[in-house]
Amino acid sequence: MLSVIVPIKDEKTNLPALHRQLCEVLDALDGDKEIIFVDDGSVDGSFLALKEIAANDPQVKWIRFRRNFGQTAALHAGIDHSRGDYLVTLDGDLQNDPRDIPALLDKLAEGYDIVLGVRQKRQDNWLLRRVPSWLGNQVIRRLTGVQFLDFGCTLRVMRRDLAESLPLYGEMHRFIPALAQQQGAKIAQIPVRHHPRRSGRSKYGLSRALRVGLDLLTVLFLDRFLSRPMHLFGGIGLALMLLGLGSLVGTVYMRFAEGLHMTRNPLLLLTVMLELCGVQFVTTGLLGELLARTYFESQGKPPYRIRETGNFRSEESSHYSALETNRELV
Repeated sequence: MLSVIVPIKDEKTNLPALHRQLCEVLDALDGDKEIIFVDDGSVDGSFLALKEIAANDPQVKWIRFRRNFGQTAALHAGIDHSRGDYLVTLDGDLQNDPRDIPALLDKLAEGYDIVLGVRQKRQDNWLLRRVPSWLGNQVIRRLTGVQFLDFGCTLRVMRRDLAESLPLYGEMHRFIPALAQQQGAKIAQIPVRHHPRRSGRSKYGLSRALRVGLDLLTVLFLDRFLSRPMHLFGGIGLALMLLGLGSLVGTVYMRFAEGLHMTRNPLLLLTVMLELCGVQFVTTGLLGELLARTYFESQGKPPYRIRETGNFRSEESSHYSALETNRELV
């Protein structure tokens, strides 16, 4: 079964054309299909348009949020309420082209877990959309090591097991390629069409740059230090303590070599500050280790992901699944 998930926010005028285009593409595909529209707090009457569309098309389903929760929450809700083995996501502004869905599915059939679209000849404003997007892609690629060309394209298809494992909260939808790589997914990317916005206005602007930067720090931390926070905070703490020790050595040297009284030397205050900050970072690392243990052990979350197993009997699989909750990869 194929599920198409479309988050929308104030897209009333685009919904009829989008529904028509999706039906034209999906009718040509085999198997069962469903289209799930997630209304993320629209105030322009989009919900009434959705109800009218769903009344005339049984494969259309809708979810309406009580208020605007963001695109990540909308995608999460769509995944939770979908039934498909393969999930397609795309924007509701008609800039993504549903005609690219068959090509994405064909690529997925080659053995990939997720296939991501790369927008060709983007039809967006240079200053407000394309330049910030290019800079953001460069930074994300360099820091995460994910060599993907277009992190901002919502048009993608993925297998259900991967979609359910993605930690989608906050505004993490921008980092789905990086999150998928953290899960050990096999990723591919193919070029897709991109159209100018026909009506309505974009929900994104330069203000999102700061949020993207903060979310990127979260992704990096989850990728590298989720199961070992002491390596980050403890490393910073030890570095500060070593700097404090060097400052103390300089203070003592200046006392005996130059006769400068220690209490009048600002390096003494720097030493105290560095040592206190170092102790605080080490303590934070220890608290982080306790939280990491609670995260994995209380929820039964193993710190690894298995792609598949072979020749295990059902009782063996259950036994090893229980063991995995208390085992860590080294």
